[in-house]
Amino acid sequence: MGSAGVQIVCVALGVVGLIGTIVCCTVPLWKVSAFVGSNILTAQNQEEGLWMECVVQSTGQQQCKNYDSLLDLSSDLQAARAMTIISIMLCSISLLVVFCGADFTTCVQNEGAKSKLSLAAGVGLLLAGLLVIIPVSWSANITVRNFNDPLVASSRKREMGACIYVGWASGVLLLLAGGLLCCFSRPKSSSSAGTTKYYSNSASAPAPNKNYV
Repeated sequence: MGSAGVQIVCVALGVVGLIGTIVCCTVPLWKVSAFVGSNILTAQNQEEGLWMECVVQSTGQQQCKNYDSLLDLSSDLQAARAMTIISIMLCSISLLVVFCGADFTTCVQNEGAKSKLSLAAGVGLLLAGLLVIIPVSWSANITVRNFNDPLVASSRKREMGACIYVGWASGVLLLLAGGLLCCFSRPKSSSSAGTTKYYSNSASAPAPNKNYV
């Protein structure tokens, strides 16, 4: 079983990763306008996210509009919506399980059950981290490919927004937290039970000798 200090660090990493994932899911900064070529007009900046797209004027005024239909979205945005939502739910559940099975809490008294709960939480955090890294990497790949495509007009080219980097950082933190929990949350082997039985039998063995004495 891992120490309480390691588990506290894992919880902290998981909370930061969860906050980053929520920001990545809600903030419309997955793609931003790229001012290249003849597209040097900086009076407005277009920002695209999972749920809406926004236009930011040079005066600071911002106008956002939700996407009209889910079917009109590209496949990467549709997958990113589903993966980030599942990641948030899985990360939240895993953090609750960590609290229940941690050494610094008394929700569960059985040491074997604590180990299994911590291990399950570690696996959940690993999956949550992967579900964040996959969509942001997919979106980043499409953005870079379209940016380098000469057939795409300069006005339609986009650059990677801040949410891409936040998603990568959050995914790495969740993977780190899950990996640490899996490494330090090892269930007790069955050999310990055999050792207990061995000592109990040896303790009862001298009893017949006393009768002969």
